[in-house]
Amino acid sequence: MAQYYPTQENVLNIKVQYYNELDIQGFSQMLKDPSFCYKFYWLEAIVNLISEGITETTFDAIIDEMIANAWYSVREFHIHLSGLQADGMVRDGLERAILQLTELSTLPANASKIEIKNAIGEYNSELKRFKEQLTNMVPYRALAGFFARSKEKTEWNSIRRMTTYIKEINDNITPLPYVLGESSKLKKEVRFHQDWIKMIQDNTVNILGWIQYEKVKWLQNNNPEVPGLIYKLVPMNDKMRKLSNVRKLWEGVLEVREIRDVFTGREIVPKQYDVDHFIPWSFVMNDELWNLMPMESSLNSSKSNRLPKWNPFFKDFAYNQYILYGMIHENANIHKRFEVCYGDNLHSIWAGQELYRKGNTEEEFYNILEKNMLPVYESARRQGYEIWEY
Repeated sequence: MAQYYPTQENVLNIKVQYYNELDIQGFSQMLKDPSFCYKFYWLEAIVNLISEGITETTFDAIIDEMIANAWYSVREFHIHLSGLQADGMVRDGLERAILQLTELSTLPANASKIEIKNAIGEYNSELKRFKEQLTNMVPYRALAGFFARSKEKTEWNSIRRMTTYIKEINDNITPLPYVLGESSKLKKEVRFHQDWIKMIQDNTVNILGWIQYEKVKWLQNNNPEVPGLIYKLVPMNDKMRKLSNVRKLWEGVLEVREIRDVFTGREIVPKQYDVDHFIPWSFVMNDELWNLMPMESSLNSSKSNRLPKWNPFFKDFAYNQYILYGMIHENANIHKRFEVCYGDNLHSIWAGQELYRKGNTEEEFYNILEKNMLPVYESARRQGYEIWEY
């Protein structure tokens, strides 16, 4: 079932009981006009903490939650949270914190939230300056939608005055989701309002869906070459992988024709191989037939989500694909197995209309495959995917 992502407009469909008590319109502005992606992660972290029953926390704890929530997207899929500067440097402070923790620790991309937070604690002194940078503006700017009711000037350049200003609005004009304590930097207290706690707990799923929707729009705009970005925010269920029919197709080929491993040159042994992606699944996020190959099982974990060198391996990969293509049109049994792949493994229009059409010469087939795969490969390379040194 497709996940529901509410927009800014229908997030206001929060239970009517809250409209007389809370500034829901101001709340809907908390993600407006972001300069960096960590604005989304800030609100998401607050909603998560409130849903767990927390009523008071600190900047430090919220930022730890933000790092844990963004970890997988940055580490596994090389997502740039706010794009890159002209000099190629990372723009987003949250992404920089994650990259720093990556250098300091041995955490895998799929580390659990507990493991990530434990590692943050272990290297907290080294991460301190990265975390402090995240507290400069977002905790205050996120509340800007509520400030319209105040006649006082907003003094953004003074943290002390902003802390007082927020408290005065909360006490005298309208309850705010949170107010801030007097401690400095990462130790600064964040106290959630009891009425907002109740509202957020009653509408957690809807609010998180809205945040996710806005976050995906931002990330896609800052990662225009990345396919399937909506699937790259949290670890995916392995059941999404659709390789069984492709494996049966290659089994049919191996029954009548020798196929050699793209990397070792050794003959693939039937039923003793893996079906893997030439361009990593973590980038393309699909199981298209044109990107899949049989390979020795012992190499699969070594390759992982890295890119094989285009030269010389693409040539051998394309040759195996051409063998498969020829047998699809020559062997009735293999053609039937090919047709079964249409449901899960043949969605690219170019593949159906050009690559697998009958009558391509080997050179034509190679050129069509290269023309369509090389830009994807180069996009993955620009996104930061490592080259596999086989």
